[in-house]
Amino acid sequence: MTFRALPAAATLSVLLLAVAVPAQTANTASATTSVSKVRIVRLSEVKGAVDLDRSNGRGMEPAITNLPIVEHNRLRTAMGVAEVELEDNSSVRLGPESVLEFPELSRAPGGATISSVHLIKGIAYISLLKTRGNSFILNFGEHAVAVPPGTHLRLTMNSNDAQLAVLDGAVTVDTPHGPLEVSKKKTVTLLTASDIDPTVAKNVEQAPLDTWDKQSSDYHVRLANQAAFGNSGYSYGLSDMMYYGAFSDAGGCGSMWHPYFTSASWDPYSAGAWAYYSGAGYSWVSPYPWGWTPYHYGSWSFCPGAGWGWQPGGAWTGLNNTSMMTMNRFGTGGGRTSPVSPPHPPQPGGPSMVPVISKPLVRSEMKSGNSFEFRNDSAGFGIPRGELGQLNKLSEHAASHGSVSTTVYLSAAPSGQGTVGARPANQGIGTVSVHRGSPPPPPEVSSASAGGGSLGSGSSSPTSSSNSNMSPRSSPSPSPAPTGGGRPR
Repeated sequence: MTFRALPAAATLSVLLLAVAVPAQTANTASATTSVSKVRIVRLSEVKGAVDLDRSNGRGMEPAITNLPIVEHNRLRTAMGVAEVELEDNSSVRLGPESVLEFPELSRAPGGATISSVHLIKGIAYISLLKTRGNSFILNFGEHAVAVPPGTHLRLTMNSNDAQLAVLDGAVTVDTPHGPLEVSKKKTVTLLTASDIDPTVAKNVEQAPLDTWDKQSSDYHVRLANQAAFGNSGYSYGLSDMMYYGAFSDAGGCGSMWHPYFTSASWDPYSAGAWAYYSGAGYSWVSPYPWGWTPYHYGSWSFCPGAGWGWQPGGAWTGLNNTSMMTMNRFGTGGGRTSPVSPPHPPQPGGPSMVPVISKPLVRSEMKSGNSFEFRNDSAGFGIPRGELGQLNKLSEHAASHGSVSTTVYLSAAPSGQGTVGARPANQGIGTVSVHRGSPPPPPEVSSASAGGGSLGSGSSSPTSSSNSNMSPRSSPSPSPAPTGGGRPR
């Protein structure tokens, strides 16, 4: 199928305007039963072992990307990392062996959000956009810090102390002798005993996860700037839509957003899960990395010869997105076979998440130690977020050949990033990166010691291929455009 791509900036600017108006009705006294009045935030990235207690009496259960998080939920990582997006695209990132609670997720009468998080242990990064009116409280130990908009923090909770590093902006911390302002590039250490004065260092020591945090922050900022969208009340998820797909003209169906790496046989509801929330019932959760906004807002339509595409419109839905799924069940010239009705409430002691797979779920993966394979109809599933460059040309080649491969190499954070305070540096999950192309030459130390091995090799031109495995994640790296045939997507 062939689509004519539309300018991303213009399209997503219109999208944000469309979201902003109906979004206000989602938190007012509305008789629309399909609109949830419960505020939800998005579990936007899951890597490794991550669990979520959704306050439904089941305790900790395995977490997947795009799970809604509501007030009083608890997020826990083992050897894994996680990211949570707030409605304005602000984010909270959680390192390995960490526990984070959400004591309050509410909304003021005027529409501003009120967020409170509690880091029980581990390491967390807080990155807030400059959104006026929103309130964010960071709790740890016996401390509660009001984090102003536009602030970027790193908080590390050890057994005897907490280290709060201000990466950007400034915060005020209450102490036994009054408020203490901690400005940019300074670190305050607070002992567990609240009656002991904190100490302030005029620097921020580098930590192993700083690279992952910066890559994730840059990813959101870069794609937000490309899309030219401002601080809408519901802009979370649009960064991933920008990276994993594009708007295009699909025959006589008008402008529609399509994920890359899909054919006319791909079905947006053929794979996912029903997640149960007490008092709200089941919510549909999509496994795709971009699968947040298109499953809580707008509608999917089937265009003959082109397949399924998404269009903005209507009101934002929260947990209660079942009616949206039912409305989008059929389109002109096509339909689905996957079940649309959620299951009965879970039995006592039974799982509260029910997987649904009516078609085999296609995954793009690492094919070998230095090759990544993009597969058609994977719809981005398995592709590292923002780490393998622009996907549009690769999607064209996968449409022609079924799959396409490109050479990649792995890299790790500088080895000098050892510990932060007393916390061990066992946080390798967030420090390994994958890049397109061949690795750069090793740095020249001296003529006698020059040399060293590289982490991968080969050209960056993709070729047709078939089998693969898993992929680590990283930031995008420039590489030559793929060669060969393919129909534009």
